[in-house]
Amino acid sequence: MIPAGERGQTTIADRVVAKIASQAAREALGKLPQDAARPHATVVVHHDVARVRVDLELDYPSDIGSRCGQVRRHVVERVGALVGMEVPEVAVQVERLHLAAAHAAQGRTR
Repeated sequence: MIPAGERGQTTIADRVVAKIASQAAREALGKLPQDAARPHATVVVHHDVARVRVDLELDYPSDIGSRCGQVRRHVVERVGALVGMEVPEVAVQVERLHLAAAHAAQGRTR
């Protein structure tokens, strides 16, 4: 058996971690508004520590703070489980709000 110090090292590219974070954000959000873009993540990895930024779109009205918290927790959990990295920071930026269908219909009817 080869000693641990001589086996080499596995490196996971930032873009791979970003794809995992994007998918985790999508999972956390559940159903997206019909015309919403999928969540997009950017990641900076340094020594097995990933700092993540997720840009996403949400329905309105909704509890924006709670939904962002769900995204943060799920991204931390999934990145940690799948790539074994610590995620001390997940910045969530809401790029756009979409009116819920019921409210949009009411706004057009007078």
